[in-house]
Amino acid sequence: MKPTNLNISATKHTPQKEKLNDIGFRVILIPFFGIAIPVITQMIPQQPFTTWQFKLSYLYTIMIAFVIWEGNRFLLFSLRSYFDWLNKPVKKIIALLLSVSFYTIPVSALLLVGWYYFFSNGLVQWSKVFEATLIIMICVIFITHVYETVFLVKQTETDRVKKEQLERSKAEAELQALKNQIDPHFIFNSLNTLSHLIEEKPQKAREFNDSLADVYRYILHNKERTLVLLREEMDFVNDYFLLLKIRFENAIQLKIDISNEINNASLIPPISLQLLLENAIKHNVFSDEVPLIISIEVKNDELVISNEIHKKGLRKDSSQIGLRNLNERYRLTANRSITVNDTGKQFIVSLPILTIV
Repeated sequence: MKPTNLNISATKHTPQKEKLNDIGFRVILIPFFGIAIPVITQMIPQQPFTTWQFKLSYLYTIMIAFVIWEGNRFLLFSLRSYFDWLNKPVKKIIALLLSVSFYTIPVSALLLVGWYYFFSNGLVQWSKVFEATLIIMICVIFITHVYETVFLVKQTETDRVKKEQLERSKAEAELQALKNQIDPHFIFNSLNTLSHLIEEKPQKAREFNDSLADVYRYILHNKERTLVLLREEMDFVNDYFLLLKIRFENAIQLKIDISNEINNASLIPPISLQLLLENAIKHNVFSDEVPLIISIEVKNDELVISNEIHKKGLRKDSSQIGLRNLNERYRLTANRSITVNDTGKQFIVSLPILTIV
C-alpha cells in the first residue's frame, strides 16, 4: 500500500518561491517610468519626429523600463532564497546593491544607446545616456526598497501566524501527554503495581518509582522546548516503556536500533514517540504468547517506528488526532512532514530527524 500523509500536504525543506500579487503595480508604473524618464531628460525631441516616430520612441523607452523592472524583479526574488534580512542584513544590502547595479547600469546604457541608433541615426548624446541611466538606477533602488518592505511585512506576519500555530500545537500535545499520564486508570494501575512491588520486590519498586518520576519530569521540563536531542527522547521512551513493561510484562517488547552517534547528533520534537507507543498499545491485541513488538530504528535520516498489526475491535475508527497533531508540529518546526504507512500487516510511522550542524 502507498504511504499516506494524513491528508496534509508535505512541505519541502527548501526555500519556497515567493508569491506577490504586484501585477497592478507593474502595469501602472512600468509605462509611467518609460514615459517620465525620457520627458525629464528631454531625450526625445518634439521635432523633427513624425507622429509614428514619436509613438515608437516612447514604446521603445517603455520596453526599456519593462526589461529593467522585470530583470531586477527576477534578481530580487532569487536573492531571497539566499539572504535574509533578520540573519544576514549586511550581506543582504551588499548583494542587492551589487546585483541591481551590475544589471541595471550596463543594460540601461546599452538599450539607451540602441534608442539613438534606431531613432537618431546613431548620434549618441552621452550626457543624456548618463543622466537617464542615473535616474533609472535611483528609481530601481527605490522600487527595490518598496518590494523589500512589502516582503518584510509579509514575512513578519507569516512568522507571527506560524509561531501562534506552533504554540497552539505544542500546547495541545503537552495537554494530551499530561492527560494520558494523569489518567486515573494509569495512576491507579501504577500505584497498585508500586504497592505490590514494595512488598514483593523492593528493588523493582524503586526502579518503577524512579521511572515514573522521570516520565513526569521529562514532560514538565521539555514542555517549552521545540526540539530535543534524540538521546533525551530515547531515554524518556525507555523510562516510559519500563512502566508499560511492568504492567504488561512479556506481552510487549521494544527493539531499538540506533547508534550513539546518531542519538547525540540528531534532534526531534519532544514527546513524539510516546504517542506512537500509546497508539500501538491502544489499537492492537497482544498477549504473552503473541507479544506486541515495537521497533525503533533509523533509516535514511528518518526515525522509523513500526509494529505488526493485530487490530483490536474498536467501537469507532481512530480520529488520528494525535498523528495529525504530531505532523503539524513537524511542519511548523522543521518544514517536514511525517509519513504513515499502513500495509495491513505492519503499521509504520517515519519521523524526520534533524542533524545538528
